[in-house]
Amino acid sequence: MLKTLMGSIRGYQKSSLLAPFFVALEVVMETLIPLLMARLIDEGIDGADMTKIWTYGLILVAMAMLALLFGAASGHYAAVASAGYAKNLRKDMYDRIQDFSFTNIDKFSAASLVTRLTTDVSNVQNAYQMLVRVAVRAPFMLICALVFSITLSPALSTVFLFAVPILGVGLWFIMTRAHPIFERVFRTYDKLNNVVRENLRGIRVVKSFVREDFEVEKFGQVSTSIYRDFTKAEKLLAFNSPLMQFSVYGCMVLISWFGARLVVGGGLSTGDLTSFFTYTMQILMSLMMLSMVFVMIVMARASAERIVEVLREEPDLHDPADPVETVADGSIVFEDVRFRYSAQAQRDALSGVSLTIRSGETVGILGGTGSAKSSLVQLIPRLYDVTGGRVSVGGRDVREYAVAALRDQVAMVLQKNVLFSGTIKENLRWGSEHATDEELVHACKLAQADGFIRELPDGYDTYIEQGGSNVSGGQKQRLCIARALLKNPKILILDDSTSAVDTATDASIRRAFREEIPGTTKIIIAQRVSSVQDADKIIIMNNGRVDAVGTHDQLLASSAIYREVYSSQTKGGGADE
Repeated sequence: MLKTLMGSIRGYQKSSLLAPFFVALEVVMETLIPLLMARLIDEGIDGADMTKIWTYGLILVAMAMLALLFGAASGHYAAVASAGYAKNLRKDMYDRIQDFSFTNIDKFSAASLVTRLTTDVSNVQNAYQMLVRVAVRAPFMLICALVFSITLSPALSTVFLFAVPILGVGLWFIMTRAHPIFERVFRTYDKLNNVVRENLRGIRVVKSFVREDFEVEKFGQVSTSIYRDFTKAEKLLAFNSPLMQFSVYGCMVLISWFGARLVVGGGLSTGDLTSFFTYTMQILMSLMMLSMVFVMIVMARASAERIVEVLREEPDLHDPADPVETVADGSIVFEDVRFRYSAQAQRDALSGVSLTIRSGETVGILGGTGSAKSSLVQLIPRLYDVTGGRVSVGGRDVREYAVAALRDQVAMVLQKNVLFSGTIKENLRWGSEHATDEELVHACKLAQADGFIRELPDGYDTYIEQGGSNVSGGQKQRLCIARALLKNPKILILDDSTSAVDTATDASIRRAFREEIPGTTKIIIAQRVSSVQDADKIIIMNNGRVDAVGTHDQLLASSAIYREVYSSQTKGGGADE
């Protein structure tokens, strides 16, 4: 785990080394000051020697200024190192997520990934800042103070032998019991983020069904769970402070008792005893700082493990050793394809699918909910890999292509259309980064979007809110179709992407496809028969299998499912009415 996490320090190694270096210099100054204070008391004050008082006084001022300077420098470099480390961690995780297949993303969930990129990284950042500063300062000061204490009085230093075991056992007890609780807390944070995310995305549904109270109660349950776990963990961590106070005051009492006897007996000077008290505080404060580091590590360890899970997750989809970079044409062949979404799935989503689609054909796909229509088309751009059999595009197995090259030639408009914050032009140029304004307009005309865009106050420069909330469902669908067309793909897949437009607009879009992009293979998943009626072939899906393939007339004669759907929509007040 440490090796994986340390890989993200790159670029900030210098700051990560300078922070502890200046900490060490600061500690040296701080531990030398009590020694000089002892000399000042014994030789200057007790000896009534003003020359030594001035000499030691000026040296002490200089050392205090150096300690301040070194402390400021260590703080600066620790802040730079920790902030830079967190930046790299977030970038490494985000880059990794971009390589994930849908299977990898499904494994973590979107809410969990958001928590790991935010809360978990912040925890690790805070722990790293403590490691490069406090975790160096505490043990170094502990060692230096112990050395000087032993130099002053070996006998009196034995007092520390009683404090260290008490603190060690106490800290071990706290760490072993708090860590599992923090692991549970961060998993609950995932649930909390998921509740908030669902609520915000579906806020219109929540309000239309007057379910605000239900959502508040659901949020409250998860929030209360976090509160209970955090309270339990904090109760354990609260033992840290009284344990430290007990050790500090116990040592001070013992040192006062035995130190006074040594001073009276002549075995220790007044200045040395004063210095010993200072070293005692430094030693015990070092132990307290170490306990704080341990507490932070307990919290950060759970977060670090979650971050490493993402960084070590291997994407399911890889480019082959010698990938094909060019897609010859838009032909598609399914050969006895089987597919399931995960190894844990109890049944195949697709089973025994064999199809041949010629380049340039228009293919319609119909089927009931859960018939695996979307699963079928997602195998074409290799959003998922087949479990068995093979899918070929342009005469080559999709697994032989470079993923980017394949997807660049397969434009897909998904069921859940997504627009991003920005202008209409910026959203359209996701399809082609360097598309001219004329190309944007042409694509929008094909998608029947140009008309409503020109009616907007700022036309193509109209700002789209996050998720496209300021445009209607049909407008959003047409913008997404135009964006896909700008890729100039060899294969265009519309996954129920015209469900929110009227039948006249739907017909205009299909007519534009026939006339303007005849060489592009067009696959249209639809619920309305009218949307696929004039396709070269129509595929009927049922329970993950191909039930029938043929033209509209052929299926009316041979497919009971198609006849039922057609009859319900033309005579029973279906989708067209």
